[in-house]
Amino acid sequence: MRFSSRRLNRTLLLRQHLLERAPMSPEAMASHLVGLQAQEPLPPYLSLAARLSTFDPHDVSRALESADLVRVLSLRDTIHLHVRSDAVTLPVWAAPVREREIRASQSVGAARELDRDEVVAALAEVLADGPVPVRDLGAALGARFPGHAPAALGQLARLVAVLVQLPPRGCWGRAGGIVYEPADRWTGEPLTGPDVPALVRRYLRAFGPATATDVTAWAGITRLGPVLAAMEDLVVHEDETGRPLWDVADAPVAEEDTPAPVRLLGTYDNVWLSHQARDRVTDPDGRKVWMGVNGARMSTVFVDGWLTGLWRAVDGRVEVTTLLRDLTATERAQLDEEIARVEDLLGR
Repeated sequence: MRFSSRRLNRTLLLRQHLLERAPMSPEAMASHLVGLQAQEPLPPYLSLAARLSTFDPHDVSRALESADLVRVLSLRDTIHLHVRSDAVTLPVWAAPVREREIRASQSVGAARELDRDEVVAALAEVLADGPVPVRDLGAALGARFPGHAPAALGQLARLVAVLVQLPPRGCWGRAGGIVYEPADRWTGEPLTGPDVPALVRRYLRAFGPATATDVTAWAGITRLGPVLAAMEDLVVHEDETGRPLWDVADAPVAEEDTPAPVRLLGTYDNVWLSHQARDRVTDPDGRKVWMGVNGARMSTVFVDGWLTGLWRAVDGRVEVTTLLRDLTATERAQLDEEIARVEDLLGR
């Protein structure tokens, strides 16, 4: 099948449950999406509210407290909200991404030259008696490696080991600094690498059809082309330029004329961060408006399947600050409805 850019857009939204909300639990949705972007506390809640037909944010808090959902550094060296099984496998797979960060990070600095085995052993010793706040972790490592800044050692620690951020960090309506605990101890599950072909199928079901470079953009892991080529159960489509697009044979495909309702998402959402060109739901003008000097500027407004504006939360209210085009009366009504839903969420 040849996919137009519009069919790719609608198919992505369909598989992301952004065309119609789904009656799923937060854990089931997080599993389907292979994690939710969570470097800021609010975006994963907005991601779930945009996709679930009923959503209580306190369900996420309860899942964080029971380790059914876990905040952990994984794909693209970014904090994600994962189900328990993904929290102990995806970070193992993503270890090469963290190694690149160690080599390049100014925050780690000269601490990268320390003997890795000694750092890992010291970290295990510091964490042996239980969870440790990030500031105390850096200070304890600083006492063991004098001459290196505690902040740099804390940054190194989060990259050499799989550490989860414990609640109340990320819980709804509750402040909480970063407190680290080894992922295997918190979840009760051993660290192990994932079944990579099975993981690729999950990506395609949530983000496909896709090229090999799309999968790399999503995960940060290279050399995935041979993995896709060896998966004989996949089908191959093509885009408007003739590039091959891998896909799961029975995954749903949307029609080009499928309506795409207005949705409000957070500053970050994997729906526009998981393809090489990042053009499935944005264009260059939209990306320029969204992206500031030091990261995303604000939360996002999606209209007719495309990033069309920015919004922010002010005292529990939604303030739309930018729209890239005039909205039709129908689109404006949908936006008002979505604003009401998000304000109801923010007020809980």
